[in-house]
This record gives sequence, C-alpha cells and structure tokens, in this order.
Amino acid sequence: MKVLEKAPAKINLSLDVLGKRSDGYHEVRMVMTTIDLADRVECSELPDNQIILHSSAPYVPEDERNFAYQAAQLIKDKYAIQKGVEITIQKRIPVAAGLAGGSSDAAAAIRALDRLWHLGMTYEEMLETASMIGSDVAFCIKGGTALATGRGEKISMLPELPPCWVVLVKPDISVSTGEIYKAWDHIVATHPDVDAMIHAISDNDFSTICYLLGNTLETVTMEKVAEIARIKEHMRQIGAEGILMSGSGPTVFGLTQYESRMQRLLNGMKGYCSQVYAVRLCRPFTLLSEYE
Repeated sequence: MKVLEKAPAKINLSLDVLGKRSDGYHEVRMVMTTIDLADRVECSELPDNQIILHSSAPYVPEDERNFAYQAAQLIKDKYAIQKGVEITIQKRIPVAAGLAGGSSDAAAAIRALDRLWHLGMTYEEMLETASMIGSDVAFCIKGGTALATGRGEKISMLPELPPCWVVLVKPDISVSTGEIYKAWDHIVATHPDVDAMIHAISDNDFSTICYLLGNTLETVTMEKVAEIARIKEHMRQIGAEGILMSGSGPTVFGLTQYESRMQRLLNGMKGYCSQVYAVRLCRPFTLLSEYE
C-alpha cells in the first residue's frame, strides 16, 4: 500500500522573535501561510522493521537527520509499529530557503503514516509528534494561515488571506537558520506588529496586510546576503504590492492581486535569479480526525 501527501511551502507574513529561552530555542510570534509550491511525499509499507528514505534533491540527508525520517521513527515508537516504511520525497521546494520544506515533508509524513497504518491520530496528537521534531512542523500539519507562538509549536488558526499571487525569488545561496538566530541575539532588533497583521487578516484587508509585512530576522540575513536588498528593490520597481524575506531567508516573496503584474514580476525576476516561482495560496488540510 502507498499513501501520497502534498507538502506545501510556507511564507512568513509577520515574524517576531521575543528572545532566547532557557531551553536554547527562541520565543517567537509568527503569522504564516502555505503556498502552492509543494514537495510530494510517498509512504509505502515495508515488511521489514526499518525506515528507508529517498530524496530527489542532492544534499538532503536520507537518514535520521531528515525530519520526515524522524517523524516516522517517533510514530513507530509511540504506536509500537513493527512494520517498516519507505519514504520517497520528490523535492520542488528549494532547500535551506526559509520556506519550511523539510518541516513540511515531516508534517506530510505524519499525515501519510496516520493513513497508512490506520492510526486515527487526532490533530492534537499530530501536533505533539510535530513539536518533537522542529519549530515549523506543527504549523505544517494543517497549513492554511495561522499564528505560531512558543517556539513555533503552539498554533492558532486564522482566516484565509484574500486571493493573491505569490512570486518567490530564491538567491543562489543558502543560509543556516541557527546562525541567523545566533546573530539576532547580538543586534538591536526591530519588531513587526503581529497583532495588527492578525487584525488585517481578519478584516480581509489586502493592502494593509502588504503594508504590515515584517520579519525581525531580515536585517540579520541581509547583512550576510546583500542580494536580498537588491531583489527587494527590483520587485518594488516592478510593482509588487508587498515584499518580504521569508523565515531566516534567503528567499524573498512579492504579493500581488493582479495577474498582469504577477507576469511582469515573474519575467523580470527570471532574468535576475535562476529560481523564481509564481504560485497561489493553499487552503488548510482537512485531517481524517476532523471527520469523526
């Protein structure tokens, strides 16, 4: 038996860091939304009690360092599963890009294994497993638009965003999330207005959402990747209504409600960077437990 799951990328509309916690993580308040740039995760049952993982992208670990592998091991341990699983990840989300590709793969693996092994996991049980893996995995379980707090594991769903296009531009360089957070500890940070962003989303106010886009990590990453500032300026000149770096970067996204402007952004940025995508927003997943 095989089970397929889509693993969509996320972008941050508002990312604030409140400080470093005693457990070594950072306390965050983030508004995130999923977009239709997605990996594909396939889980197939194996008779032998082992986990085998394959990824289509080079440099992605295929052992216990991979978040999807960790998800499978946690579920096997928790539910005493004596069967094995083969996980195949077809990557489309750029790696180390600030788009939560690895986290979304892990969330997709959790949803897939729930179906493959007929576990009947509740949303809360999925979140508990996700929180043991990485900060963005909990959000990626359901996706959609949500506020993530704590170290990212506490999720509060928000209304869907107004329909729009998302143009993503990934510079040909990767950054370490850990290094960016470590550097953030030594700067005087700016803080986006997360509460105002939540109100703008609730009001379905696209122009205010664009105005309030903010990421406290952006200044840190821009010091390491000067290309980010140039990409933002170029997108602004073309006419994106809102522009921001996602996560710890280095991917920059632009929002627009106009297809003609999306095409101009797509064409203009393709001549600027090799990895450019134009996608729509994603609705949240409906989980099996929600049918009960």
